[in-house]
Amino acid sequence: MSVPRPFLLRRSPWKFSVLRSLCTAPESSSSITRKHDFLPPSTYIASWKPCRNPKEAAKQLSLLRREYDLKFRELRKQYIEEMEMQRVEKRRKEEARKAALRIANEDRKALKDAKKKAEAIERQAAEEEFRQLLMKERAEKVEYWRAREEKWKEKKKEKIEVVRRQSSVWIDEAEIERKALNALTDPIRF
Repeated sequence: MSVPRPFLLRRSPWKFSVLRSLCTAPESSSSITRKHDFLPPSTYIASWKPCRNPKEAAKQLSLLRREYDLKFRELRKQYIEEMEMQRVEKRRKEEARKAALRIANEDRKALKDAKKKAEAIERQAAEEEFRQLLMKERAEKVEYWRAREEKWKEKKKEKIEVVRRQSSVWIDEAEIERKALNALTDPIRF
């Protein structure tokens, strides 16, 4: 005849190793980073000694199971409370980390914006300086073209003046007609 397993272990979705780790102390305390109050060893394990009377044995077993269920429920409640406290603590730490990251991002964005504004001011100053330089060069080109055009006009006026002076030395109309007539009559000479 096999020894019956406790009622809760049969129906529990938890594995036996998880339950054992909850009820017993660890073998090495160096693996645990924080202090933990472990429960004393369970008095229920190997504590039942069957009576000769089967009814009394069943009664004792049912009492033992009931006590075990009550203790295990308490243990579960404590475990759930501890896990909830850990979840709350983890959530609080995560929110603090996110807040710190958000503040750091805002600071980084503020620095970036300040840098962009400074670069924009420098760029505007450089563009203004470039515009001034272009305006100066354009003004110089316009002056150069005006001076060149004036020189060209002066040269043209001088040529016209030279042509006018030379035309005063030219031959009269009567002389031109006579030379043309001579050229027609005696083409070899001319």
